[in-house]
Amino acid sequence: MKFNVNLLVKKFQCIYLGREILIYSIMKWFFEAYRKYAAFSGRARRKEFWSFILFNIILWVVVINFFDLIGRAETDIFIPVLALANLLPWLAVSVRRMHDIGKSGWFLLITFIPFGNIFILFSLASEGSKGKNEYGPDPKKMSDSPSSNVLDEDI
Repeated sequence: MKFNVNLLVKKFQCIYLGREILIYSIMKWFFEAYRKYAAFSGRARRKEFWSFILFNIILWVVVINFFDLIGRAETDIFIPVLALANLLPWLAVSVRRMHDIGKSGWFLLITFIPFGNIFILFSLASEGSKGKNEYGPDPKKMSDSPSSNVLDEDI
């Protein structure tokens, strides 16, 4: 059996620095949503969706505070560009999340109805349907998920 020093160091860092595992996991799911930025088919776990939303909120707070410190002139160009860059990935991950609970992505249009946002919020927060549904296999059961942890690998 070959001894892998890098893997041992990764395991030690993950055990010792538990906070960084959470940040690393959130960033993995965030970038997973960007890798599938135009994939409207399939399903997205709650972890993928809410990690994407959380990281976007953090990103927006940092960007807005940064531009607040240096002046407002640059925000006129950068903020709309950032919003447009996030629109398609947000829409794709939201549609895949709706697929996970067994609904069509068109249900997102309910947000235009008064109090429709509340229904969508509860839908996005609810657990996905177990097993395969009409939109694909259960994402929790898939092995190629980015949630694979360094701690699960063998030395």
